Amino acid sequence: MLSSPIIGKHISLRLVGVSDAEFIYTLRSDKKAKFLTQTSGGIPAQEQWIESYKKRESAGKEYYFIIQSLEGQPFGTIRIYDFQEDSFCWGSWIIQDDAPSYVAIESALCLYVFGFYTLGFKMARFDVRKANVQVVAFHKRFGARIINEDTLNYYFNLSLEDFKAIPKVFAGFLPANLSYFTNLSKGE
Repeated sequence: MLSSPIIGKHISLRLVGVSDAEFIYTLRSDKKAKFLTQTSGGIPAQEQWIESYKKRESAGKEYYFIIQSLEGQPFGTIRIYDFQEDSFCWGSWIIQDDAPSYVAIESALCLYVFGFYTLGFKMARFDVRKANVQVVAFHKRFGARIINEDTLNYYFNLSLEDFKAIPKVFAGFLPANLSYFTNLSKGE
């Protein structure tokens, strides 16, 4: 089980707790959340969902994070789940409108590093609503590949090898003092 936050250059990812229910509910009720699974039942339902999630977290089946500044100011959420033999899925990614511009890039990079290097997976899987044009473009810039689509979604994969080939400009968002970041920041 993960015992400490994932520390990036400007942000950290800390595990969600029941005390985060109001923040998460507010985020997921915002107009930006229109591309996520809708939530209902208010804050009490969100608290119940988190309590159920914490059991899955304890079993090492998924991890749901608050994206926050290094000082603890919350900016959004991101989740890694549906672990299969060599791959993971990620989503529940929503960031406040007023968050600094680096938060999206850095939170995605930190999650990929966690999935690939800490958990040891070889492939990331995720889906994005076709109408969410900005997020589709974001993932394509990262090197993610569309492997399927339906009327509503694009289905993406990003392999560990694709991740290692990310442009140097993205690697600059990660701290260089960690060994797996060192090679990325050199473009290796």
